[in-house]
Amino acid sequence: MKVIGDVLIIIGGIFYLLGGLGIFRMPDVFNRIQAGTKATTLGAFSLILGVGFLNPSWFLKSLILVVFMTITNPVGSSVLARASYLHGAKIAKLQKDDLKGLYEKEEMSQDD
Repeated sequence: MKVIGDVLIIIGGIFYLLGGLGIFRMPDVFNRIQAGTKATTLGAFSLILGVGFLNPSWFLKSLILVVFMTITNPVGSSVLARASYLHGAKIAKLQKDDLKGLYEKEEMSQDD
C-alpha cells in the first residue's frame, strides 16, 4: 500500500507541474482555464488517493473528496469561462468564436 500511495503522490505532483506549465504556455484565458482545471483535477485525484493509500483510515474520506471534486471542478471552470467570455476576454486567433452573437440575441429576447 505504501508503494501505491507514493506512486500516486508522485503522479499527482507531475500533473500539478504540467498544469502550471499549461497555464503559463496557453495563449488565452479559455485555454488556460482548460489546461489548469483538467491537470490540477487529475493531480488532486492522485494526491488525495495517494494519501488515502498511505493512511488507510482516511481512504473513505479521500474517496468522498474525489467525488466532490469530480462534481465541482468542471462546474467551476465552466462558470469562470462563461464569465470571462461575457466580460469580453480575447480569444486566441487560432480559434473560432462559435458563441458570437448568441448572448446578444438572448439578452434581446429577455428584454421583451
